[in-house]
Amino acid sequence: MSVAPSSPSSSFSSVVPLPPGSDAPATCEVPHFAPVRVRGGRYRLSRLVRHRRRAVAAGLAVTAAGLAVTAAALVAAGPREADRARGHPVAEPVRQQRAVERVSAPVRIADGATVRLLRPGDRVDVIAAEETATGGDAQVIARGARVTKVPEPLDAAIDSGALVVLSVPRATAARLAGASATARLAVTLC
Repeated sequence: MSVAPSSPSSSFSSVVPLPPGSDAPATCEVPHFAPVRVRGGRYRLSRLVRHRRRAVAAGLAVTAAGLAVTAAALVAAGPREADRARGHPVAEPVRQQRAVERVSAPVRIADGATVRLLRPGDRVDVIAAEETATGGDAQVIARGARVTKVPEPLDAAIDSGALVVLSVPRATAARLAGASATARLAVTLC
């Protein structure tokens, strides 16, 4: 029983390849329908402008949620004890410094013309001079104090100096008050 081999051309002659896309169904016409309108759509922008606080609050909430997710991912992917390099000592943790409470301290400066040169935001050093004509010494009472206000001078108080308001730590304000009772105060711009 021998079977005659069939030639490749005879086996494929009955199958004709179809052009691509001919297996898709025939096209049909889309029925006409009225456009879909979103209720209140054209008033959305004006409503957003009227309720800006809500929009800002929603934006901040989305931002905060994104930051929380990012922080959690960073913590999860952070270094572990096994990942630490060998041979290097562990660094000491950075100490948290307490925020220094700053107060406004009014200070009378002996030279009123010097105070007229100052503007709010300037940084100054306050120097106390105790009887320098007789050999007393001068010392710095406050370093880098920020000028917050320069009040207008009164006409009667021109010869007694001028007032300036400084933002300093509470302990420095106490030293300034004590020094102004016993010495003449001067300022230098930083």
